Amino acid sequence: MPLTVWLALCSAQVANAQTPSPAIAPASAASAPTTPSTLDKVVVTGGPTPEMRRRASTASKIVIGREELLRYGDGALGDVLRRLPGVTIGGRPGRGGDVRLRGLGGGFTQILIDGDRAPAGFSVDQLPPEQVERIELMRAPTAETGARAVAGTINIILREPLAQRSHELRLGASLDHGEPQWDAHWTRNGKFWDDALVGALNVSLNQQRRFNDTNTQTSNVNTQSGARGFTTALGGNLDRRHNLNANGRLRWKLGEFTSLHLAPVLALSQGDNAGGWAQTGVTRFDATQTHSDSRSSTWRLTTTLQHRLPPGTRLEARVFGGRTRSVNESDRQDSLRGVQGRFQDDRTRTTDDNLSLSAKWSEQTSREHNWVSGAEVEWTRRDQLRESLVDGQPRPELAEFGDNLQARTQRIAAYTQDEWSPSPQWSTYLGLRVEQIRTEGDPGRSSNQLIPTLIATRNTSRVLSPLAHALWKPTWSQSDQIRMSLTRSYRAPGLNDLIARPGINATYPTGPNPQNSPDWAGNPELKPELATALEIGWERFLPNGGVLTVNGFARDIRGLIRRLLAQETVPWDASPRWVSRPRNLDRARSIGLELEAKARVDELWDDPPDWLRPLLLRGNLALFHSQVDGLPGPNNRLDQQPKGTLNLGADYRFIGTSASAGFNLGYVPDTLVQQTPLSTWRQNRRRVADFYLAWAQGPELTWRLTASNLAPLDTLTTTTVSAAPTVTQTENRQRTFTVWGVRAEMRF
Repeated sequence: MPLTVWLALCSAQVANAQTPSPAIAPASAASAPTTPSTLDKVVVTGGPTPEMRRRASTASKIVIGREELLRYGDGALGDVLRRLPGVTIGGRPGRGGDVRLRGLGGGFTQILIDGDRAPAGFSVDQLPPEQVERIELMRAPTAETGARAVAGTINIILREPLAQRSHELRLGASLDHGEPQWDAHWTRNGKFWDDALVGALNVSLNQQRRFNDTNTQTSNVNTQSGARGFTTALGGNLDRRHNLNANGRLRWKLGEFTSLHLAPVLALSQGDNAGGWAQTGVTRFDATQTHSDSRSSTWRLTTTLQHRLPPGTRLEARVFGGRTRSVNESDRQDSLRGVQGRFQDDRTRTTDDNLSLSAKWSEQTSREHNWVSGAEVEWTRRDQLRESLVDGQPRPELAEFGDNLQARTQRIAAYTQDEWSPSPQWSTYLGLRVEQIRTEGDPGRSSNQLIPTLIATRNTSRVLSPLAHALWKPTWSQSDQIRMSLTRSYRAPGLNDLIARPGINATYPTGPNPQNSPDWAGNPELKPELATALEIGWERFLPNGGVLTVNGFARDIRGLIRRLLAQETVPWDASPRWVSRPRNLDRARSIGLELEAKARVDELWDDPPDWLRPLLLRGNLALFHSQVDGLPGPNNRLDQQPKGTLNLGADYRFIGTSASAGFNLGYVPDTLVQQTPLSTWRQNRRRVADFYLAWAQGPELTWRLTASNLAPLDTLTTTTVSAAPTVTQTENRQRTFTVWGVRAEMRF
């Protein structure tokens, strides 16, 4: 947003807080002493509230402040986000999962950390809410934040250092299906050298023990002969994980107009999973035992140098570097009638390196123009060593693809944008971004020295993204504003989609495999998806922080990437195999409507009873429709996109006490999607109810009792594959559980 708008809002907020009311001013003047006195020093601290940031932004934005992040005592950021309009979470309810804006995951949603793209393999659940200052959800892309955001952008802002010295300690414990969980979070703020150096350190530890059941039923019907087959798998596993997350923020004032910012991040994780299942209907084995160990470490460092040139020029240079190492070791033992059979042992070691350089210039002119231009260069590299043994011997069918994968990606981008406020009623934004991504993958050496040539991958994509936003504030209302945007965004093929190394189904490792148990492989010929989007929204901001919004959008996507199922002659087996491989389709369209309401009762009711005034009501509704060309209808929707989402909630602060309580009910209806010409995917309705009760014991200690996923529903996913003359249907049922927790939050 324009700097002058932000300063005006902040000035108005400080002025309102400091100006005495007329009824008090005369009395104060009369009681003032006539002799000179020394006034105490008053320090006013603060910044724009989430509502102020949202209202002043030209592009459509939802801002989640720190109070809302911690309200329900969530252990994962995904659980915070799922209460927002149009946001759905994959995985089991109450346990976090991948985030999908407008029902779209798999690369449609862009994740940023402090404005930088998240590294490979990052999940929002890796960051505890305690380490986050705020989250900005942007419905449409901008040139500065990047155009790889077909569904939208989630920008996670880590905690900034506070000017005063302080400690914060949060301790939590919970039960998930009887399994204990615990977490601890410590924050230390400090200042040195007369405020020239301000810093913060955040450290989080947690332990998770989660039971996951296995309940899969598969039926096969031959429509010509009427022959039927039935397979079941029943069992479960216990997943145990320990995590350490630490990040720091250091702001060093080098001069009146120059400052240096350092932001290191460290994350360590270790876990193991043990379980098994019994199976009927498969002649090769009737029982399976599995065990896996995983370890990962991530470190990142962001260095930012900022220099201001009065009156309105700012220069910024940023260097971002990081490394992630992970080791995964898993084994699988099949047996038949108690006799051990096939034993598979897999080892994977992966190293991801990332380095990016960026420079940005911004200019605030006297005519309400805010110009921003910049350039970015990023290099990423992946080294992956894979070892797969069956009964202690290498798998010859995989020799052609090599044991060691080396993949490199280079991204180059340049952008320019201008925000202009020609009048108090209008703010406009025009931006242009050009980006090129080049991916190279080399399998490295093979364990089979007789194979001279290995499969390599080369892919280059270039995208030009024009972007336009407008904000109109009508003269007849100080509370209403209209947003409009016309943008182009894109989705680049992921590394796993491009690289052609196969993954072989472990249940049917050799010979013919059924269509419901395919192998999977990449496609180095993939092109990026291009999306043209139109957004129009209305917002009304209420006097005490409430908001009412209506937002509509339409997107036209060209070159949609979708995994298609086909029977192929493959180099890793003598028999034809069913393989799932990503391909570019022709076109898809998506439209939607998002409604949001948040208000206190006294903002909606002129004279409510006193006991109702502290009640805050919240709700949002999102409706989606999409259509993919080339797939049979009527359910040829974008992959896993539901028809809508609904959230209803309320928060209440008990009068005369320091206690508050609240609840939220989230609902996603039954979803049926025609994924390919041969297969459909269906998931039953999802209902998640959350509750919290918080009370303070003085200014230093707050207790919080939480319950997540009250009245849990099983998650039932059904996949149907119709490859004439056989129809195969697989039902996967997962139980979900209520998670009870208690938290203590201390400040000292």
